Amino acid sequence: MQLRFGLTLALSALSLAGCSSIGINNGSLDYKDTTTLEPLKYPEGSMVRPATPLYPAPVVDQLAIEHAPKLENKRGNRFELPRPEVTQTNTVVQDTTTSTNVGRPQLLTDGNGNPLIKIDGNSATIWQYALATLSSLNHNVVGKSKNANEATIKIDNKIYVVKLTSVGSSNNIAVFNADSSFADKEKAAELLTQIYQNWPA
Repeated sequence: MQLRFGLTLALSALSLAGCSSIGINNGSLDYKDTTTLEPLKYPEGSMVRPATPLYPAPVVDQLAIEHAPKLENKRGNRFELPRPEVTQTNTVVQDTTTSTNVGRPQLLTDGNGNPLIKIDGNSATIWQYALATLSSLNHNVVGKSKNANEATIKIDNKIYVVKLTSVGSSNNIAVFNADSSFADKEKAAELLTQIYQNWPA
């Protein structure tokens, strides 16, 4: 009788403790080991309408992968959201011109209603993040300026120029036409929203 009671008590304690505390792999990190599959091939001569994927998998830049958050437990065998970090009240303000720290992007519009993204921090790091984000969006980058933070991209057979301008530690990303005039507000807002939503840092 005591053996049955002890066994029942032990099983109850294990079930209350939960699988996460004993570190059983539940397959929640299996997405990291996925492989790319070839598109479906139809038999020759079949009357099949060509299939275009609604959500094609983007090609993600290595910089975006390196800066992606690690959402796993301490053992590395289960998916787990990180706990909020405790903020320190007595922090020393760093010089953002020499630091590589980058703030969170903000979607804004200028006085003429042209959309832009404002980011505080080191302009070189911000530009690297911007290029990594453009790469992850699968936009056709047809050129990059060596002397300035500019990238020429092609969307729907139209050329646009994405520029980063800096004043001190404040940086703005805006979209222009090839003739340096502001791009159509709707098209620019769509592209900048994609950059904002996929920002790697």
